[in-house]
Amino acid sequence: MSIYRRKDTWWIQITTANGERIQRSSGTKVKQEAQELHDKLKAESWRVKKLGEKPRRSWQDVVIRWLTEHKDKKSIETDKVILRWFNPRLQNKFIDEINKELVEKFKQDKLNEGSCNSSVNRYIGVLNAMLRKAKDQWEWIDDVPKITLLPEQSRRLRWLSHEEAKRLLKELPEHLNAMVRFSLATGLREANVCGLQWSQVDMQRKCAWIHADQAKAAKAIPVPLGAEALAVIREQIGKNHNYVFTYEGNPVSRANNHAWRKALIRADITEFRWHDLRHTWASWHVQNGTPLNILKELGGWADLKMVMRYAHLSSDHLKEFADNTSLKQKSRVLL
Repeated sequence: MSIYRRKDTWWIQITTANGERIQRSSGTKVKQEAQELHDKLKAESWRVKKLGEKPRRSWQDVVIRWLTEHKDKKSIETDKVILRWFNPRLQNKFIDEINKELVEKFKQDKLNEGSCNSSVNRYIGVLNAMLRKAKDQWEWIDDVPKITLLPEQSRRLRWLSHEEAKRLLKELPEHLNAMVRFSLATGLREANVCGLQWSQVDMQRKCAWIHADQAKAAKAIPVPLGAEALAVIREQIGKNHNYVFTYEGNPVSRANNHAWRKALIRADITEFRWHDLRHTWASWHVQNGTPLNILKELGGWADLKMVMRYAHLSSDHLKEFADNTSLKQKSRVLL
């Protein structure tokens, strides 16, 4: 049987011109749509065999190879969420059928769902990356549609004043209080604080380290521990054999939780995310005179471009030039 129904979905079964047997879901509950896909695959198989054409690859082919080659990607779970959104829209498509018009429709679909421009761009960005890999590395297609992203509003760099930090710490439960104090002392990301193990801490040398496979830039990060960071770590001794930060003896999987958000409300702090603790740490460093190249190493950034976001917070290197346009300075030049 060429097409058959399994539960409420139609499946396809064909034998290609090369004798290969293909059995797959059509992804549709409509028999006519399943028959159309069956006929399309059958015709494609004949053209490849008889006319020597390059085999056309389906959306499912791209998804399977992408997930296989990127299984170790840090954001692979996010990719899976995005691919699940695209799947019902592309599951019966060949990848050479994905054109600019179709991409524009996807953008509008996401906007109609209430997504912001940056969220839409993340989805389209993954699709674009897959198509480009299919063209440049896999050689499955000859062209990629020209894809433009939606304009995004620049987000103001959010950091806490020392007074705001004190208000927040007062409102946090004990385990989150410790994690926030440690974050403000080291600048580590949420995942690195939650996953920090005692094997990564050396109290004698006053340092910790983040392994390369735990770091966003895939580069090991040395973490010098100052007095505040060491004090926080000492408070955690004996609570868990493996993990530094715990709640009721168990590792904390996520710090950005309900208790965190409730504490922000009580502290009257708005538009602040857990990741902004890292911005706060970096901002305080710059305001206290830490050179940007040193901050780059402390924060484990891959390049100086990311650190330049904080450059405007310090003007010490400009002070000697501040009076260069004053009337007094001009008078000296005239004399």
